[in-house]
Amino acid sequence: MNPDEKVLAYIDKEAESFRDRIATVDAKGKRNWIYAQQPRGRFTNMRTYVSWLFFVIFLALPFIHINGRPLFLFNIPEAKFILFGKVFWPQDFFIFGLTMIAFVIFIVLFTAAFGRLFCGWVCPQTVFMEMVFRKIEYAIEGDASSQKLLAKAPWNTDKIVKKTTKHVVFFLLSFIIANFFLSYIIGIKELWKIITEPIDQHFVGFLSIFVFSGVFYAVYAFFREQACTVVCPYGRLQGVLLDRNSMIVAYDYKRGEPRGKLKKKEEEHLGDCIDCLQCVKVCPTGIDIRNGTQLECVNCTACIDACDAIMDKIGRPQGLIRYASENGIANREPLKYTTRMKLYSVLLIVLLVILSTLLITRKDVDATVMRTPGMLYQERGTDSVSNLYNIKVVNKTMAEIPLTVKLTRKDGKVETIGNGPIHVKAEGQGAGSFFIVLPRKAITQRKTTLQVELYEGDKKIDQIKTNFMGPVAP
Repeated sequence: MNPDEKVLAYIDKEAESFRDRIATVDAKGKRNWIYAQQPRGRFTNMRTYVSWLFFVIFLALPFIHINGRPLFLFNIPEAKFILFGKVFWPQDFFIFGLTMIAFVIFIVLFTAAFGRLFCGWVCPQTVFMEMVFRKIEYAIEGDASSQKLLAKAPWNTDKIVKKTTKHVVFFLLSFIIANFFLSYIIGIKELWKIITEPIDQHFVGFLSIFVFSGVFYAVYAFFREQACTVVCPYGRLQGVLLDRNSMIVAYDYKRGEPRGKLKKKEEEHLGDCIDCLQCVKVCPTGIDIRNGTQLECVNCTACIDACDAIMDKIGRPQGLIRYASENGIANREPLKYTTRMKLYSVLLIVLLVILSTLLITRKDVDATVMRTPGMLYQERGTDSVSNLYNIKVVNKTMAEIPLTVKLTRKDGKVETIGNGPIHVKAEGQGAGSFFIVLPRKAITQRKTTLQVELYEGDKKIDQIKTNFMGPVAP
């Protein structure tokens, strides 16, 4: 069979195996429970090391504080967000808008270049499911075949003990995850108060912990891979984000087809695939990677390890299933870090630099100065004119700030109502009023642009542009 005939045979086989439903649902809409075999191999080992790093970061971040603030906090109820120790309030949401735009672009570019690499290696759902909960399941109930037998077995003592132990451990882990998850919302210090102080003082907090625990338990004990195939939109988006040059976990159909049993290979000139179904048995979403790119595939590499192990046993080279692009499979080219991938990587770095610059250069004190609405200028005797201004200040620091308003022009002056600095509470807002007084001879037009400076003691913290209205000599 020549290469063109192999491709046609592969296309015909794909057409025959076309699915009009996801792998976890049968023709009647009933759930197909996935019993995935435990994968072993170099990619599984690498993903294990990455998961350890993920757990260290996930568990350590809530305890890291900068200048008394958590490193990260996403307090949605209070509309207060902290990134790298900097507080963001609703008036900073333009930065979050830019962040969301950059994030969408990041997803498009990253997926177009590297496929669903994120899903398989660092997505929290995949990491917790495959590296924690499923491994606990293997330890308690055994491998896939043992789990199937246990599911079909009557409710005897052995089954009750194993099922109860598994679900108790699952709930305890979900409870721990829920506590850390909540610490990213309210902070580890507030979480500690909920844990140590009387329940009646933090009833909503206790309720939130158990609600989150129940959600995580339901996801990891029952919903499992459905979170990726049904809920997560990323898998469905990949159809429009991937192209033939994207890096994916792919089956080399040119090398593997036509597939057949090992003992018939020499006499029938079959491909390297011996149709052992090991790639299907280890798949956590129950798909056959040989059918091509599918929305359920999270690029977890379990099928790569399973296939490589079989290839080693039958004396064939590894890589029948591997990271590759569709064009790479079709043209028998190894996966390369192409110019396109390099350009996408540069764009991603530029986006990260822009966002980092916005975060680093964001001001700790935001002030708005406006002329008091409905008021004209005031003449002071025959030689001076004044305007009344309102100032609103947002303090994003942890300390109270006494603000003094000064004018950059030497021929004018500022008179603060109250004859003192404007005090702004820590992580709060403040307001005040002041007059700007200019000599009448300095006013040459109806509207004059002025620069107002804000000082904390002798430290200049901001400069704001405003307008001064005055009479014009006839």
